[in-house]
Amino acid sequence: QVQLMESGGGLVPPGGSLRLSCAASTSESRSGLTINTMAWYRQAPGKERELVARHARGGSSYYADPLRFGISRDGAENTAYLQMNDLRPEDTAVYYCTLNVYTFRAGSKDYWGSGIQITVSS
Repeated sequence: QVQLMESGGGLVPPGGSLRLSCAASTSESRSGLTINTMAWYRQAPGKERELVARHARGGSSYYADPLRFGISRDGAENTAYLQMNDLRPEDTAVYYCTLNVYTFRAGSKDYWGSGIQITVSS
């Protein structure tokens, strides 16, 4: 079983920046875990969940707004990051991290975080 812990959200004024973190951990003692694909989604009140950014290990990336959003990872810490710059009120939403993670016991599976609130307001 893999657990995801999101952090870094909160209240930020328009034009500000935030970096969200998504740390993956497992209780398995054998081989640890490997992050294959990492992605961030968001859901604003009354709207459907939408993809913000995605990056596949050794593969392609997608950004809803490549000029403002960036996704990265710290492999040693099994942590994915979403850097968001020039935030706007319309970026207000609950942000969800999802990772496709390989562990020896479970193979490759998708895991979701519980979500973290970002509010952009003056």
